[in-house]
Amino acid sequence: MKILTKIFQFFPPEVSHYLALESLKLLKKLGIMKILFPIKNYSDGQKNYLNLHFRNRLGVAAGLDKNGDYVDVLDSLGFGFIELGTTTPRQQSGNEKPRVFRYIHQEAVVNRLGFNNKGVDYLVSKIKNKKYDAVIGVNIGANKESTNDQRIDDYAYCFEKVYKYCDYVTVNISSPNTPKLRKLHNPDELEKIFKRINEIKSTNKIDIPIFLKISPDESEETILKIVNIHETLKINGLIVSNTSIDKDILEGCSNEGGISGKPLFKRSSQLLERIYEFDKDIFLIGVGGVFSKEDYENKINLG
Repeated sequence: MKILTKIFQFFPPEVSHYLALESLKLLKKLGIMKILFPIKNYSDGQKNYLNLHFRNRLGVAAGLDKNGDYVDVLDSLGFGFIELGTTTPRQQSGNEKPRVFRYIHQEAVVNRLGFNNKGVDYLVSKIKNKKYDAVIGVNIGANKESTNDQRIDDYAYCFEKVYKYCDYVTVNISSPNTPKLRKLHNPDELEKIFKRINEIKSTNKIDIPIFLKISPDESEETILKIVNIHETLKINGLIVSNTSIDKDILEGCSNEGGISGKPLFKRSSQLLERIYEFDKDIFLIGVGGVFSKEDYENKINLG
C-alpha cells in the first residue's frame, strides 16, 4: 500500500483521492480486502451512546466520501463510524480548481473545495437500502448561493431528507470555504438552525442524535458559549474540529483554504482539551491530524 501511496503522489490531489478510493473498491470486489486489512475486535474501544453501538472509537471524518459512493468499502475496513458528506440541498461543483494543495514534508493538505457534492438526493439514493456494521452519520451544509435565513432552510431541508437513513446527523457550520458560513457559530444563528431541526424531530417523533462540527479558529469565548447552550438547543455532541485557516500552523503555507493533517493536530487537540475541562459530560468526537495509534490515544485521553 505504501508503494501505491507513492504512485498516487504523482497525480493531482483530487485525482489521487479518487484513485485511492477506487483501488479500495477493487480490492473489496476481488475479495482480498480482508486479507490486506483484517478487522480486529477492539472490545475496549466499544461505546454505546444514545442507543448507538460503536464497534470501536475510530471513525472516518466527513470529506473522504462526500456522496456515499464508497460507504460499503469503508465499512469493510472496520471503522466504528463513518461520516458522509458534507452534503447540500442542491448539487454544486465547488470552487474553481486547483483547490487542493499538498505539503508533503509537513504531512498536510490545504483545501478550498467549497462543499463540492452531488446533492442530498444522490447521497440518500446510495445509502437508503443498505445495511452497515459501522455507525453511519451524515454531515449537512448549506449551498454557496444561499444567504441569511436561506441557509437555515438548507440545513432543515437536508436533515429532513437524511434522518431516516443514517444513525446521526452533523450540522457543519465550520467549513472555511463557504463564504460567511462560520458566522453561524453565533448563538442566535445556532438557535435558528436547531429550532427548525428540533421541530422536524418533534413532528416526526424521532430522536436521532445531532452533532455540531465546530471551527478551531473561533474564540474561546464563542466556543464556551456554544458549550453552555448545547443542552438547551438539544445538541447531543460536538465534533472538534474542522480545518484551520491559520497559516501560522503550517510553515510555508501559500494557499488559501482549510489546513488539515499533522499541523492541525495540536490546534484541534487543545480545543478538545479545553472543552472537556469546561464540561466533562459533553459527548466529543476528536478530529484532526490523527496519523497513528498514539495520535488516536491522545485524542481519547484529552476527552
